[in-house]
Amino acid sequence: MKKRIRREWQMHLMLLPGILLILIFSYIPLYGLVIAFEDYNPGRGFSSPWVGIKHFQFLFSQPNFVRTIWNSLYIAVFKMLGGILTSVVFALLLNELGNKILKRIFQTLIYIPNFLSWVILAGILTDLLAVDGLVNQALQAFGMNPVNFLGSPSIFPWTMILSDIWKGFGFGTVVYLAALTAIDPELYEAARIDGAGRLSQTRYVTLPMLAPTIVLMLVLALGGVMNAGFDQIYNLYAPVVYKTGDIIDTYVYRLGITQAQYSVGTAVGLFKSAISLVLVVSSYKLADKLANYRIF
Repeated sequence: MKKRIRREWQMHLMLLPGILLILIFSYIPLYGLVIAFEDYNPGRGFSSPWVGIKHFQFLFSQPNFVRTIWNSLYIAVFKMLGGILTSVVFALLLNELGNKILKRIFQTLIYIPNFLSWVILAGILTDLLAVDGLVNQALQAFGMNPVNFLGSPSIFPWTMILSDIWKGFGFGTVVYLAALTAIDPELYEAARIDGAGRLSQTRYVTLPMLAPTIVLMLVLALGGVMNAGFDQIYNLYAPVVYKTGDIIDTYVYRLGITQAQYSVGTAVGLFKSAISLVLVVSSYKLADKLANYRIF
């Protein structure tokens, strides 16, 4: 081990800035979790009165908190499944394009939204999806009634799900296109000799060979299932859709920052972090078992 470190000391030196940043911004702030077990007073700091699990008991007695857990899971799971399905479908379609120039144009167009922040996209979507916006004008032109995409509790979660899929599926498409290039062309040649058409080749060659990558992406996404997209929802939601659109992260923000309930907000964040830790560990265990993927 010592010989390896001496031989690769330049590589370890390059890691040092990143390690310092992680220590400063990720590990040292963990001490602040003690706020969840105190009646925190900014004037007294971490010397505030210790109350144990009082705030956790308060949280689980609140219907709003239980509802935010359900909303987070509901929105995040459909984002994850829809994103993977859409990415796979578009990767298969792009893979069938023979014109390389056209293929690159489509690939660039679907990848561009991935680089835009939700602050920018929220402004665009607010204008497009407004009751008098372009989308509703198009619906009215076809004789349909306008839809309140951002103000209807029943429609708002699906607006978040579909807009997130639209924004992020371009990145997933690139991943699956890379996996498709690794498939042995001889498998397709053998399938053609057996009389398989394009659809049969996709069904019996492409999808089975792509399955390990799909499973891996799905399993790794499980670790972030509690992150339903704070930046997206915060920039698009309103009190009228709190019932179905409020997630754990926005709930923490309102309690901890807006209402200055620091202890309760920290307790919610700690609960979410504990669940996320379990999901991350479970996802890597599943990735090792189902996709033979390991980091360590």
